[in-house]
Amino acid sequence: MEETVKKSKGLSGNALKLIAIAAMTVDHITWAVFPGTQRVWYVMALHIIGRLTAPTMWFFIAEGCRKTRNIKKYALRMLVFAAVSHFAYCFAFGIPLSLTHGGFFNRTSVMWALMLAVVLIGIYQSDKVKEWQKIAATFGFCVLAFPADWSSIAVMAPLFIWLHDGDRKKQMADIVIWTFIYAAVYFIFLDKVYGILQMFTFLSIPLLMLYNGERGKAKGMKWLFYIYYPAHLVAVGALRLMLHGNIPTIFQ
Repeated sequence: MEETVKKSKGLSGNALKLIAIAAMTVDHITWAVFPGTQRVWYVMALHIIGRLTAPTMWFFIAEGCRKTRNIKKYALRMLVFAAVSHFAYCFAFGIPLSLTHGGFFNRTSVMWALMLAVVLIGIYQSDKVKEWQKIAATFGFCVLAFPADWSSIAVMAPLFIWLHDGDRKKQMADIVIWTFIYAAVYFIFLDKVYGILQMFTFLSIPLLMLYNGERGKAKGMKWLFYIYYPAHLVAVGALRLMLHGNIPTIFQ
């Protein structure tokens, strides 16, 4: 009885996902209202709130792969979700739909990289796949994920979080390590301010440490996110057009 009560304390998966959704919405609306990485304290503060989202996504992709009964169906669902989200993401931030036009970064949503993470974890779960094949697949999937939001990090972080299942401290260390790599690349090669901003993903760690391992009472929560993600991006795109016209609002 005591163990059951203890387990229910903390935050459920649904609660953490709702926090991530709220933080993501704040971040994306900020991009629409204040295009570019504007060096204003309140704009930075709003983007800092948004840093809570990505690590939460990584964590629950790993959790989803661990708990799903059929990872192939999970991957297929993510593929459809990523395809729909690509159009919504490009519309939201004024990005060309074709990956052959424009820059190399932020050309499609993070959902593409997360879908690849699910497939890669499925490969690692299989006893039929040899070790060298798993390593080769890891490199290949990182290349495929490169144009997405959070790039290859959104593949590697969920993979390592899944590999360290059962050790929450190692999982949080994975978030720190992979975020630092992403932030360092941005700081050195792209935008120093945005690179520093990414380090605030560490604020998600205290929340994820409160995860109690339970899904929560709302069983249809996963479908809420599948619907909400592209829907809110369409709304963000409409806001962008209304305020600024057809201009890109994020770095590509």
